[in-house]
Amino acid sequence: MSISYSYILQRAWPIILANASVPLLALADTAIIGNLGTTSDLGAIAFGSLIFNFIYWSFGFLRMGTTGFISQANGARNEPEVRNVLWRSLLIAGVIGASIILLQWPIKWLTLSALHGDMTVETLAADYFSIRVWGAPATLATFALMGTLIGLGASRLLLALQIFLNGLNIVLDYFFAGFLNMGASGIALGTFIAEWSAFIVGLFIVISLLRRRNKDSSSEKFIHWQKILDPQLIHATLSANGDIFIRTVLLLLAFYWFTDQSAQFSNDILAANHILLQIISFSAFFIDGFAFVAESLVGTAIGGKNKIHFQQAVKRSSILAGITALGLAVIIVLLGQHVVDALTNITTVREAAYSSLWFVAIYVLFSVGAFQLDGIFIGATRTREMRLASLQATAIFFLTSLVLTPWLHNAGLWLSFIVYVLCRALMLLRFFETVSPR
Repeated sequence: MSISYSYILQRAWPIILANASVPLLALADTAIIGNLGTTSDLGAIAFGSLIFNFIYWSFGFLRMGTTGFISQANGARNEPEVRNVLWRSLLIAGVIGASIILLQWPIKWLTLSALHGDMTVETLAADYFSIRVWGAPATLATFALMGTLIGLGASRLLLALQIFLNGLNIVLDYFFAGFLNMGASGIALGTFIAEWSAFIVGLFIVISLLRRRNKDSSSEKFIHWQKILDPQLIHATLSANGDIFIRTVLLLLAFYWFTDQSAQFSNDILAANHILLQIISFSAFFIDGFAFVAESLVGTAIGGKNKIHFQQAVKRSSILAGITALGLAVIIVLLGQHVVDALTNITTVREAAYSSLWFVAIYVLFSVGAFQLDGIFIGATRTREMRLASLQATAIFFLTSLVLTPWLHNAGLWLSFIVYVLCRALMLLRFFETVSPR
């Protein structure tokens, strides 16, 4: 069966909607506290969300690594290994989540010490952290469940799970923070309950899916601990996850560097660049949808040793992603000023953002290569190459910005950022020929 453009689109749109639902939750929380809480509660949520976003982004390999191994086992029609990968990933997620809970006091102290807020905000942020941290095992385990659904191509189930998580979270946040007037602690409690509820529902969805797939081999153990705990396979999983972890930290470091350098110019430039980064992040939800599909299709093709499907998956998902990126870039050029106006009414910030919209459009257009190649290499579980490419691209970004920023100021910073996203793709492209199934 050929991998058609329509088939890729059918698998991509639920992922795009699932991705796009994530910022809606943050927006809802902000609206709830902004209308029913205090300024200190709002600041506490900003601090607390920043901490957990960093923690969970760092452990995003639990989603990505699971997708690659699951899709390859699926392509090889190795149902027992599909289940083993799931349980292995859940076990790792549980260990990391438990470690975060055990280390919550030093983590809280270190992260809040790095942030600068008044005493009231820091106290409320500490309370927020102390409640929400207990949801860490559930959230990380849900990453593994989502990776499984993507790897198996069950993108509509992924969308359903994401809508359940975010919908329940909004309802609970409103109940605790608004109705019971618990402020930032109410937001944390609502999120904690939603995270564990989503994990339980997600586990039920995934187990039900795997049991349906396993109906023709009912004699096999559904949980085979000896194979799940196979030292060689655990080492391979941890090695791949470690590579993705380093790659993700480098990505976060690059965005931190961009923000820190923006602050060197003026508060207006810092605010303008922050707004423009939100436009880039929103655009990424659309482009990343095709990268997620590429992860699954490439892994399945490699697992099944099907070179034709591999070529079709790479070519057709990349064309669709490229068309999407081009459309987004055109929209940014034509309507970007209206988006900026909707996000701020400060004239000086607006003007600073207007002057860099072309850079944003070019960045979004050129980012498609990095997104697609990340998806291809994740599906192929060629994570070592991803780590090396990220190290090289990040080093080039730092050097380029140090040269261009003093000369061209904010324009130099944006040009360096564009060079960075291009290098992310070019550094990976060197290894592309080694990825295809033989």
